[in-house]
This record gives sequence, C-alpha cells and structure tokens, in this order.
Amino acid sequence: MSQKPERRGIHVDQSELLCKKGCGYYGNAAWQGLCSKCWREEYQRAKERQIQEDWAFAEKLQREEEVAYASSQGPSSQPGPQPQAQATPPHAALTPFSKFEEKKTNEKMRKVTTVKKFFSPSTRIAPKKGLVEREDRTLRAWRGIFSPSWELGSPTEALVARLREGHEGKTSSPSISRQASLETDRVSKDFMEFLKTMQRPGREIHKQCRAFIESMANKKDLGADELSECVQDFYQNLSDRLMSHFKGSSESVERVMDQVEKYIMTRLYKSVFCPETTDDEKKDLATQHRIRALHWVTIEMLCVSMDEEIPEVSDNVVKAITDVIEMDSKRVPRDKLACITQCSKHIFSAIKITKKEPASADDFLPALIYIVLKANPPRLQSNIQYITRFCNPSRLMTGEDGYYFTNLCCAVAFIEKLDAQSLNLDTDEFERYMSGQASPRRPTDDGGWPLEAGASHQGAAAAAASSVAVNPALAQLHHSLEQLSGLSERQDRLMEGARGLQEELVSWEEGVRRQVQDILERYPLEVRPPPASAIDTENAETDRLPPPLTPQVFAG
Repeated sequence: MSQKPERRGIHVDQSELLCKKGCGYYGNAAWQGLCSKCWREEYQRAKERQIQEDWAFAEKLQREEEVAYASSQGPSSQPGPQPQAQATPPHAALTPFSKFEEKKTNEKMRKVTTVKKFFSPSTRIAPKKGLVEREDRTLRAWRGIFSPSWELGSPTEALVARLREGHEGKTSSPSISRQASLETDRVSKDFMEFLKTMQRPGREIHKQCRAFIESMANKKDLGADELSECVQDFYQNLSDRLMSHFKGSSESVERVMDQVEKYIMTRLYKSVFCPETTDDEKKDLATQHRIRALHWVTIEMLCVSMDEEIPEVSDNVVKAITDVIEMDSKRVPRDKLACITQCSKHIFSAIKITKKEPASADDFLPALIYIVLKANPPRLQSNIQYITRFCNPSRLMTGEDGYYFTNLCCAVAFIEKLDAQSLNLDTDEFERYMSGQASPRRPTDDGGWPLEAGASHQGAAAAAASSVAVNPALAQLHHSLEQLSGLSERQDRLMEGARGLQEELVSWEEGVRRQVQDILERYPLEVRPPPASAIDTENAETDRLPPPLTPQVFAG
C-alpha cells in the first residue's frame, strides 16, 4: 500500500485523428474515420451500387412480368393452322402484332413504374426512351441534382425542376424571407452588402442561393444524409465555379463560401438541425445522461495538467466551459466551430499556465474530456452531426478548426466508452461510483483512491470534506458561502450601528428640546409696545418747509 501506483493517462496517437484512407486530412467518427472527401466518394459509390441494384431488381420484375403475360396470352395468340398464317401477306399480319406489342409494353411499363417509385426521386421521368437511357438519366439526376448553372433555362435546371415536382406537380416555394427572424434578416442584409462588391458575379451567386433554398424547402421528406449531400454538392459546384472565376485564388473563394454558408444555413437551420428523420435527439439524451452519471470523475483521474487553484487557470476553465455551451446557440456551422476553437485555446492557455510551458497534444485531449464532463453541453450530438453534415468540408479536413473538432469527437467517443480501466479503477469501485453508492476522495499520499462506503458518521463527514476539497465546483461553492456568511455578519453589525445612531439622534433631539424649554422658562420673553408720538415729531426737516400759503384778496 505504501508503493505509489503509476496512473495511466489518456493518450491518442495523432495518426488516429487522420483519415483511414491515408489522404492526410482529418477523419471523423461520424464518417467511419474518413475525411469528408473520402466519405463522399464512398457514399457516392455506395449510392450508385444501390441504384444499379434497384434497376436490376426492376429488370427482374420486368422479365417476370413478360413471362407471366406471355404464358397467359399464349393459347389465344396462336390462331389456328400455321399454313394459313404463312399465306397471309406481311402487311396484313403487322397490325395485330403491333397491337400485341403495344399492349405488352403498356403492361410492362405499368409494373416498372410502380417499382421505380420506391427508389426514383421522381415519377415524371419519361419512360419511353429505353432502360439504359432511363438508368443514365437517374444517375445524372442523383449526381447533379443540385449542380447550379449560371444560365437560366439550362437542361440541368430543367431536370432539377422536373425532379422537384413530384406527384403533386411543381408548386411555388413559400417566401422564406417574410417568415425570417431578426437574425435571418440581418444575415440576409449582410450577405447582400457583401455581394454588391462583386457586381455581376454577386447577382448570380445570390440567384443560385435563392434557387437552392427554395428547392430545399420542397425536400423536407429527405433524410439527413440526403440533405447533407444536397448541401455539400451545392458547396462543391459553387466552389468550382468560383475557383474558375477568381482564377485559382483560394482565399477569395474561401471568403465567398463563408458568406454563402452563413446565408444558406441561417435560412435552413430550423429544417435541417436535428431533423425528425434521425435519432439525434435520442443520442443527445443518452449522452447527457451519461455525462451526468460521470459527475464524480475528477481532474486527477483523467491526469489533466491543470491546477484550478490558480486564478488564471480557473478563469480559462470557466471560459472554456462557456464557449462549448455557447456552441448550441449558434446557427452557422462555422460559428459553432469557432466556439470549439475558442474553447480549445482556453484549454491550451490553462495548461500552459499550469505547466509553465507549451501544452502538448497528449495534455490537450484529457483536458478537453474534463471540460466536456463539467459543461455537459446541450444537444452535443446534434451539434456535432450538424457540423459534420453541413459545414464547408474544407474546414473539417484541414486547419485548426478541423483539428479541434476531431478532438472533440474523440472526447465524446471516449466518454461514451469510458470504463474502469480507462480511469485506472477497479470494476467494483467504478460501479459504486456510477450507481451513486460512493464518491471518490482526494488522493492520499500513497497515490491510491481509497473509499469507505460511509461506515460511520465521521467517515461520511470526512468524505464530504474531502469531496469539497477535490471537486473545484464544490470548493468554489464553499468559498462563496463563506463570503456570504461574512457579508451577512458585516450587514448585521452595520444594522446594529445604524440603530444605535438612530437612538442617539432621538436622545439628542430630546435633550436640545429640554434645554430650550428650560431657557425659555428661566428668561421669559417680554414684548413691549412702541411709544406713541405726534405725526411730525420725527420729522426733522420741518423747519425747511416753506410757510403755508396765505389767501390774498385782490381789490376789484
């Protein structure tokens, strides 16, 4: 027991993050370890094989129908003596044979059309050009169903329009802009301002984007993979055209494609994020419950090189958790990737501060797993699938965004498969932690992870205290409660002083009032009336007045 066991860290070889095809790009668990380019190639080949099998099945049914029809019409189709039929002129025997061929063809096409409804994207494709031409037309429709054309009225656009009509015929798309939210309106306005700088190519790009959004509005019944392929085909075709327009300037093309992705996915977000045709919501709940069950996993169990007792490290951890949670509030795949990138950069900063040296890839993945466990991001699986399906593939294949996203997928996969061996624990101990019967303590001096299942009251108290010491969240909560307790005591002292001051003011007012009353009683105030005087007594200027006028008499 005195020997300290060596704890095994989480290590993932960087080659495991790359595509299994060996192309050098980052792979993805949702694409069976392939990059987006290789996955699209494999998916396209699988889809073409499926189409070939469907047409082979249709041909088989067609042949069986022909044999059944021929057997049912066999006796009636042979009219009596053979010599008489040979004596009939060729032009006379042609008419009944033509009617027979027409009837057989109609019966055959009725069956083929019924079978074709199960795998053909539309039932409005003309059925009278032969099986090979129909097969080629269907393959072209699948390959270029969303290939944008710079000219209106092109054959490809007409084909897309026919495939989009369906049984109900072509209907006008609802006005998406009138039902858009404020964010959608703002994004649309920014997109228009951006396209104004490109003049005519900008108008064509806007026209193609609007047409694509309207076409997607009529494809609500498609599965998530089909919707993803439609969007990715549009990205690829538009990127190829922009590459020829900008004469190979990848930076200009990337800038335009970022704006196109932001505009399109903001408008399509509600219809393509976690669609009803998938089980993304069920996976979200399963992942969320799994992370909640692993709430007891500590930073020491994962061998994470971060010390949350350092304030700067704690701040970076909080920022990383905030970023990965904020990912769900974004609509554009590029913005969701930006949240993952910011989260990862905060993790690298926290590790660098702790180790006082640059972090390595082996340090990053365990820390990312720890952040995901602490954050328990909402709709994590749906967000990962949304980015995988609808993000510009160049971002997921290369660059830091693709690297961090691949690591996040690895972290989620590790959490789903996490077991006792992954944490260097005993199976029974792991099961007790998962069931909630026990919780881990702070590692002892000998490096073990002992736990007593609460045999005594003191043991339970010690376990609670050690849990507070081990879990940074509980430690932070305990520290906050202590601060609140100190503030409450200060508030009580302040209120007591305020009440004392109020009593002193009341007593001072009473004392002043008594002193004034005593003075008034001791020295009463007497108000004497002023002495009476003549009217002119106080007039000192009387002697300077002229004598009064005396009346004068004039003789007449």
